[in-house]
Amino acid sequence: MERANHSVVSEFILLGLSKSQTLQILFFLGFSVVYAGIVLGNLLILVTVIFDSRLHTPMYFLLINLSCIDMILASFAIPKMIVDFLRKQKTISWWGCYSQMFFMHLLGGSEMMLLVAMAIDRYVAICKPLHYMTIMSPRVLIWLLLSSYTIGFVHSSSQMAFMLNLPFCGPNVVDSFFCDLPLVIKLACKDTYLLQLLVVADSGLLSLVCFLLLLVFYTVIIYSVRHHAASGLAKAFSTLSAHITVVTLFFAPCVFIYVWPFSRYSVDKILCFTQSLKSYYLYIKESRSKSSHEEDKLSYT
Repeated sequence: MERANHSVVSEFILLGLSKSQTLQILFFLGFSVVYAGIVLGNLLILVTVIFDSRLHTPMYFLLINLSCIDMILASFAIPKMIVDFLRKQKTISWWGCYSQMFFMHLLGGSEMMLLVAMAIDRYVAICKPLHYMTIMSPRVLIWLLLSSYTIGFVHSSSQMAFMLNLPFCGPNVVDSFFCDLPLVIKLACKDTYLLQLLVVADSGLLSLVCFLLLLVFYTVIIYSVRHHAASGLAKAFSTLSAHITVVTLFFAPCVFIYVWPFSRYSVDKILCFTQSLKSYYLYIKESRSKSSHEEDKLSYT
């Protein structure tokens, strides 16, 4: 009620990816296949890990949580986007828009920290293999998991707190297929300069710090195996390259969007494609590597 007293906008109009009817039909078919692949692929990973006792290891415990986050992260906006391809008027309520922003930052922040946790797991497995099961105990795994979700929740809550009282009384057109802070904030009928700085300081800093932490862990891992045989070093590069690719596909758009979030280009549309590629890449790589994990301590996601 308090928000309604300060705002006359009750819904937002989403421009989507294209105004061409032909392209929208192609997008509908293409993204339907992509979304089905993301959901089915991650469900397959979940089922495989749960019912295969050989995969009840710390790495795969973290992996199934990553699959859950990926599946939910893909579901908060893509299904509506797919349906909107068949609609002329693409609208979303204020609370629907708010929910999309909240869950995007909650799950996105949690996934960033979970990827760091997976890098820690691989560092211990490769650099301290004799102490792996002692260090990566169930207690440590639960702590890493709870820390990831807690940081994601704090990150999202800190971003969303000011949105409840932000007035919207003018344009309500969002140049995207879902709501995100950089695009919605600029529609508010007040000076949002300080809020823009908050977005950069919060989302941009979290993305950048997590990305740098991951680079440090990968560098240490590669440095630690450099004295091994050439075949061992090549295998380390091969197994780590998959996760590095996934991390790059996830973090590069995030850093770009939230460090330069108020440019005139709707770069958040790029995030959809890269996230889809990331989910497919993760699924394919995990499907190939899960059978050899018990034989090879260097096997990586």
